[in-house]
Amino acid sequence: MKGTRASIRYAKATLAFANESNSSHAVNDDMKSLMSLITENLELSEVMENPMLGAERKEAVMNAIFPNSNKATRKFFSLLAVNNRMELLAPTCDNFLQLYAVQRGEVKAIVTTAIPLTSDLKNQVLQTVKKLTDRKVILENKIDSSIIGGYILKIDDKQFDASVSNQLKAIKILLTKKN
Repeated sequence: MKGTRASIRYAKATLAFANESNSSHAVNDDMKSLMSLITENLELSEVMENPMLGAERKEAVMNAIFPNSNKATRKFFSLLAVNNRMELLAPTCDNFLQLYAVQRGEVKAIVTTAIPLTSDLKNQVLQTVKKLTDRKVILENKIDSSIIGGYILKIDDKQFDASVSNQLKAIKILLTKKN
């Protein structure tokens, strides 16, 4: 990820400021909205990363897109603009969301499957993940048909790969070693 160290610092500073002003929940909501907008709208990402546009114009764009955002969120936009680091907007938002979740004792578990999870399977996965961690679990389901079947479970920096494609790779390696 581009600018990871700097984006973590900006995220920590924004979270600290939001905590001081008792607005961390509102800023978290703003960051979620911002991340979904950035992932859905490639043009916004390109605008923020465009070196030809000035930081003041980028800040104005963000304030126009989020006119009802929290004071701390607007301060965050201003901080990035003053330091000419608006290209770090997306990674900083992502890091903020992760830091806020840790602060609240939450963990994000990403389950990658070939098809969407049913509610029963979702509950089974939640029960399994709760055995692995003592924090509150937020489950996200990603769909990737290339895994053929099974699942890939990612919690923090741990990954459990029980996909059919991974098992086929293991069989292929085993067979090529024997020949």
